Amino acid sequence: MHSEPSRQGLAPRPRVLVAKPGLDGHDRGAKIVARALRDAGFEVVYTGLHQTPDMIASAAIQEDVDAVGLSIMSGAHNTLFPAVIEALQRAGADRVLVFGGGIVPEGDMAGLERAGVSKVFKPGATLDEIIEWANLHIVLRE
Repeated sequence: MHSEPSRQGLAPRPRVLVAKPGLDGHDRGAKIVARALRDAGFEVVYTGLHQTPDMIASAAIQEDVDAVGLSIMSGAHNTLFPAVIEALQRAGADRVLVFGGGIVPEGDMAGLERAGVSKVFKPGATLDEIIEWANLHIVLRE
């Protein structure tokens, strides 16, 4: 599936929560990314559809994750990505790395990064790109 070096066999492994905030009903891409991260050696928790920012923050704390990956196809990224970051901050989980992708126009990416999103993947990003970035940036929190 991808050729990037894997974390397989290394312990402990970073934990990633993959979430679908909002009313978006399309989760195939999120599931593909979740599986690719798992296959690359990350521990992955998938929340399922229709999650609120507070539900995502609660799951991130409960699962003790190092990163949250958000997938949005509905166009609500400018509202939902920052809302998840704010929910994490309110819950005391501001050290959790937030990244995401989906249908996010190029012109919105810089604003999302200013809001605290560590990386926004463009439509069409490859699994290799995502895994390479994850291997470099998602680390165990101390």
